[in-house]
Amino acid sequence: MRVRVLYFADAREAVGRAEEWLDLPPGVATVGALREHLCARGGAWTVLSRRGTRFAVNRAVAPGANAAICDGDEVAVFPAIS
Repeated sequence: MRVRVLYFADAREAVGRAEEWLDLPPGVATVGALREHLCARGGAWTVLSRRGTRFAVNRAVAPGANAAICDGDEVAVFPAIS
């Protein structure tokens, strides 16, 4: 599965990019699994594990970690105060 990930505000500054396309491994099909996958990169990527970091899928705020993501989705990452 391939998704486009957009990073905003503190997340963008921490990871050093505004967006990227990711080919996700099997089993990464929810917002929570994507967060874990990104944080596993280590270093600055662990900023995404901060409490209050929010995700949106196709411009709709994800209701929680179990929110599904599908091939071709756009996933936005932003701090709660954005």
